[in-house]
Amino acid sequence: MPIYEYQCNACGHEMEALQRMSDDPLKDCLACEQAELRKKVSAAGFRLKGGGWYETDFKTGNKKNLAGGAANNGNAKGDKPAKPAAKTA
Repeated sequence: MPIYEYQCNACGHEMEALQRMSDDPLKDCLACEQAELRKKVSAAGFRLKGGGWYETDFKTGNKKNLAGGAANNGNAKGDKPAKPAAKTA
């Protein structure tokens, strides 16, 4: 469910509301109880998650993911880890 931002035209109070896209917009301000709320235009606040939606899917090179770790474990795209040294007896 998206988070919508509202601002009251009467008192200037700002608030956020978690609503379904099909829900009617809120009208009544919680602060002054006037029917003067209007929906603000703001950045989308959602995250795709679940099987198949990963933070690093569309990132290349050494770009870091949102969790703070480096993509590809710090290796540049296409780099392979070094082979272990051969044992001699």
